[in-house]
Amino acid sequence: MSQSSRLDQLRGSGRAKRHNARTIAALTGNPGCNRRAVLDAAGVDKTGLAERIGFPGSFGQSRFALSRGNAFEAMLKADDCALLRSVLDVRDDLDYTDLGEDSDGTLGDRSARTADLLAGARAALIDHPLLTLDIAGQTVYLEPDLIAYAHHGRLQVVEIKSFAIIDDQAESAKVSAAAVQAAVYVLALRALLTRLGHDPSLVSHEVVLVCPRNFSFQPVAVVLDVRKQLSTLRRQLSRLASVTTLVDALPAGLTFDLALEPSELVSALGHIEARYAPECLSACELSVYCRSEAAGSTGALGRTVREALGGIESVEEVLALAEGRMAPSEEQTEAAAVLQAALRLRSEALS
Repeated sequence: MSQSSRLDQLRGSGRAKRHNARTIAALTGNPGCNRRAVLDAAGVDKTGLAERIGFPGSFGQSRFALSRGNAFEAMLKADDCALLRSVLDVRDDLDYTDLGEDSDGTLGDRSARTADLLAGARAALIDHPLLTLDIAGQTVYLEPDLIAYAHHGRLQVVEIKSFAIIDDQAESAKVSAAAVQAAVYVLALRALLTRLGHDPSLVSHEVVLVCPRNFSFQPVAVVLDVRKQLSTLRRQLSRLASVTTLVDALPAGLTFDLALEPSELVSALGHIEARYAPECLSACELSVYCRSEAAGSTGALGRTVREALGGIESVEEVLALAEGRMAPSEEQTEAAAVLQAALRLRSEALS
């Protein structure tokens, strides 16, 4: 059976779940999780799977955040991007092209129009560009909520976000997420230039993040260097494209078809190793199930704890080593000494 057919079998009767910039960016959050790598490569609907087995996730943008974001973007782009031009320091006489929005059936046309504009360098500001990226053998259409524009002879990506920058500071987790998402667009834009026969380095590794300043809707622009995020994304996409070894190790006939009974789906998930960490709760649809599955393991306490404990897998084992109820193996000797010292200090502090 070909790799493509095997992935189709894993997905079952449902349509392949389309990736977008957010889901691609989320791949960088937990690079060691085989479960996510296989399910994403197969295009499994993880939201539907989580609901089917009784562990629906609760992360994502609220309706208020979405509506605030849409209003902020609309304000910036009104009157041929008049306000956005002033924030970006772009001349009023530079061309502006809005490629508009379209349905799934015409995505290829808008992608071609985007390529045509970039090939001829006929627009300084391109609104609603449509880019493509190859993910595990599938062509993914990326519809940025941003503008790509020519700046000093190079293309830059502009990412518009509605979270505020207050006193020149913003929530680091949100800035980090925006940087990774913008890096996805940079990667796709560079891939497009390569296909057009242009130098991909014409796309700058510096992206512009536009957010509201303080507690108003007055926009402010900051520049982010996304070279680190680009490097991480390349590694993760390479790993996703090479899941053959993981897939080949799975039992023949294994599937995550949502028509199966919940117990059968849970059993199927057990065949793929997960690497749960608390950070998964804000990035993966299956995180609530994986947290339940990881209960009692040191991994559920976070990567820092897991790494500090040197491979001790269960909380029960940690307690036994700390209390001296269990003799440590040679590999556990150092961790056991640290645990016993920590327990002694805790006891002294509480006495």
